[in-house]
Amino acid sequence: MADILPELTAMKSKQHTRSLSRRLPLKPMLLLLPAALLFALFQLAPMLWVIINSFVYDDAWSLGNFTEIFSSPFYIQSFENTLWISGISAVGGLLLATLFAASLQHAPPRPRRWLIAFTNMTGNFSGVPLAFAFIIILGVNGAVTLQLKAWGIIEDFNLYSASGLMLIYLYFQIPLGILLLYPAFDALKPEWEDAAKTMGAGRLAYWRYVALPVLSPALLGTFIILFANAAGAYASTYALTTGNYNMVTIRIASLVSGDLFLEPNMAAALSVLLMVILGFITAVYHWLLKRSYHAKC
Repeated sequence: MADILPELTAMKSKQHTRSLSRRLPLKPMLLLLPAALLFALFQLAPMLWVIINSFVYDDAWSLGNFTEIFSSPFYIQSFENTLWISGISAVGGLLLATLFAASLQHAPPRPRRWLIAFTNMTGNFSGVPLAFAFIIILGVNGAVTLQLKAWGIIEDFNLYSASGLMLIYLYFQIPLGILLLYPAFDALKPEWEDAAKTMGAGRLAYWRYVALPVLSPALLGTFIILFANAAGAYASTYALTTGNYNMVTIRIASLVSGDLFLEPNMAAALSVLLMVILGFITAVYHWLLKRSYHAKC
């Protein structure tokens, strides 16, 4: 009997603990409350404000903001510039990041850690400091620009044009792409390439039929993030061009800052259209993901 009492006591304590855990299901939710509150205040509330005010035109509910945007060549040009710069920089950043991430897999451990740390550092170097650094190096009187002109390599390079913007966009796209793609290459097992070689497949066939299907979700997802990152860039673009290049983010900021006209509702409509474009691209990504290699497995 004395041996049974400790076991009964242990069983009762376990049952008491389980009953307490069932009585307090809200404890994990309470721990998530601060994060949920921050998400609601700084993500949901601004987005709802933007969506609601985009349909306010002359103090009345209307589609006038969107009608004015689609009928204005100036606003249409801002979307065209934003889309082509974002698309080309995302594709170029993705290609170069893929090559660098694949090369990191074959690097020794210590240099690999150094390169990843350096990539992380350069990925966080953006905004006004990045634009200032490019002006010093590649501006009209930049150190590298003057040297290249002295050598006769370049003649009319203009950092403050579309080509200069593309260069600065590529700079902050490549490190982000490397950091996103580097973990995905761990999914490629070395024995897969050895098995492909044993079956007579060349390196090109291995990448076409084995590696790329495995990496396709990561590549598509990275492209979406790079495109959104470029489409939403503002500080570097404004600091480099002082707002003279027509981009959607520049137009939104000018409408909100009120240098000439304060039109927050028009800025909200531009923001909604930009969100719709990014949402459409994300929906296409999910549709392609369902048809990819992972969905068929």
